[in-house]
Amino acid sequence: MIPNFPEPRTRQSASLDRRGLMKLTGAGVTAAAAAALLPTSNAKAQTMTSEWDKVFPRDEAVDHQKVTFTNRYGITLSGDLYRPKGRDGERLAALAVGGPFGAVKEQSSGLYAQTMAARGFVALAFDPSFTGESGGEPRNVGSPDINTEDFMAAVDFLGLHPSVDQERIGVIGICGWGGMALNAVAADKRVKAVATSTMYDMSRVMSRGYNDSVTDAQRAQTLEQLSRQRWVDARNGAPAYGPAANTLKGDEPQFLVDYHAYYMTPRGYHARAVNSGNAWTVTTPLSFMNFPLMTHIAEISPRPILLIHGENAHSRYFSETAYAAAAEPKELVIIPGASHVDLYDRVDLIPFDRLTRFFEEHLA
Repeated sequence: MIPNFPEPRTRQSASLDRRGLMKLTGAGVTAAAAAALLPTSNAKAQTMTSEWDKVFPRDEAVDHQKVTFTNRYGITLSGDLYRPKGRDGERLAALAVGGPFGAVKEQSSGLYAQTMAARGFVALAFDPSFTGESGGEPRNVGSPDINTEDFMAAVDFLGLHPSVDQERIGVIGICGWGGMALNAVAADKRVKAVATSTMYDMSRVMSRGYNDSVTDAQRAQTLEQLSRQRWVDARNGAPAYGPAANTLKGDEPQFLVDYHAYYMTPRGYHARAVNSGNAWTVTTPLSFMNFPLMTHIAEISPRPILLIHGENAHSRYFSETAYAAAAEPKELVIIPGASHVDLYDRVDLIPFDRLTRFFEEHLA
């Protein structure tokens, strides 16, 4: 899911033509002089709920604990730690799980983490900086650097946890956090294996549009608009926000309908998720424009990569390109008949058996 910002907005005046999502750059971002602002909060630490407010059912075979940890930039991250019951006193292989971009840990990443914990792993799902229950302000801003660091900070936490063997840590990145995962693992040699599911390369899609359709002139126009938006934000002392995510007006491409069907219905809606009708800052794309996440993917080798994607996903080309650029050992698994969003929560399609075998083999 990528942000698209035709005009700044307030929470009370959200409106959106989602067909504009296909025009991510160029005219897709305007720097309105009279920016409407969302109130920001003191985000050094967000209040964590003690309730089970996930969009998936609790597995009684798994222990669950709310945790916090701090990244290299001093931002406190909130997470859900899942551990298999009956394994106290053992040091187990562990997984850091993140994504999708704009989601929270109560959605897909938590489902993946709990499922893998039921299969014998310690698994940590976490909210990225500036979102969900994690700290950082302003709220709802993305950063390829800081979000990559968030994965590394999750590895810090797992490696020091008494139930984890710090030499047996892997990473799972979902959707837009697939690219963050690959970038993090390329740099962080502590991670022994990485898997992605229904991956987006956020830097590529923000800077070049879907299917690399953005022209040089459109890119230059976007950068001009985003740059001038910074003056608007600086004048107002707070960032402007884009339109509400995943609202539909009709005649949208099927993949946008699929996003709505997950994020805006009881199937996957969560009030803290940016993608569930909330909004990114207008300038969120700026740091992604010159930050190609896949530059060093070959440096993950000799550690293994598993890329999983749906046969019918509009985003399938991201995994195919990543696979071509990666060095061995690598594997690309295409799930027959699956769309992009199917791999968020369709447990009948997500290849958990394959993920389990992959990490059992490479975190042995």
